[in-house]
Amino acid sequence: MKLTLTALATLLTSSITYADFTTMLNFQADFTQIIQDDHNKTITYKGDVIATQPAYALWKYKSPVTKSVYVLRNKVVMVEPELEQAIIKTMQSSFDFFTLLKSAKKVSKNHYEAIFENVKYTILTKGNIVKTIQYEDEFENKITIEFTHQQVNQRINLNVFNPYIPQGFDIIRD
Repeated sequence: MKLTLTALATLLTSSITYADFTTMLNFQADFTQIIQDDHNKTITYKGDVIATQPAYALWKYKSPVTKSVYVLRNKVVMVEPELEQAIIKTMQSSFDFFTLLKSAKKVSKNHYEAIFENVKYTILTKGNIVKTIQYEDEFENKITIEFTHQQVNQRINLNVFNPYIPQGFDIIRD
């Protein structure tokens, strides 16, 4: 599941041929992430996300565990208070939520698809609001991310993207 969270952390834009969220500079929302494995076992995470261009995001998981996932261009920092650890990963690609949305092609009203690194993402919208992103990860888990209370282009203090790692936490570099 950790790789799934990393993939998720790197994810958030939609015209007639391409998804027209080109004016989206940042995005904030509450989310519910549902992960279903190939045996139909499901786990549901809830939290909130803040993302801004060019490639910054903070996913704060609130249940069933608390953790913060910071995406800083090609670096992901996962802070896991319950384990008293932080994992710092360098990513090979500079993929981000906004790149995904900008590359999406319209399939039908409010339904878009994008492909990145051989993974097909289905994006469902309501007007210019992203409601759901669905995909299957490399472990054949079906991932659905549902967004609520979306806010677009609100003022964001960029300091929220500075990872906070409490003193005494183990730091694992991957």
